[in-house]
Amino acid sequence: QVPLVESGGGSVQSGGSLRLSCVPSGYNGRYDCIGWFRQVPGKEREGVAIIYRTGTTTYASYADSVQGRFTISQDNAKNTLYLQMNSLKPEDTAMYYCGATAPYYVNRASCLSRRTNSFGYWGQGTQVTVSS
Repeated sequence: QVPLVESGGGSVQSGGSLRLSCVPSGYNGRYDCIGWFRQVPGKEREGVAIIYRTGTTTYASYADSVQGRFTISQDNAKNTLYLQMNSLKPEDTAMYYCGATAPYYVNRASCLSRRTNSFGYWGQGTQVTVSS
């Protein structure tokens, strides 16, 4: 069973927008460190936007390449994570994955560093294609 399920990918023209969603599968709890990654063939998976939640405070971290264009958010009632992607560019074309760490596995600094090897739970990915 895939622990995380992504949706919302598609094909858009440069400058367009998409919103990705991620829902835990078979897990009613809350991942404290969860976020979005992307990967293109031949390259390593990179962290795009991550949140770290503690108590009532949520911290976010973004890759420089998406800062100001992408927004990560959560709907606690729906236990759903989102990635709003605006002003999309052809270089944003990739498979986008939702990733999470095991509960209490990482601290805030490690989580927000967006290092892929800290994340053990993954979805199957959703393709985003941006044409010029």
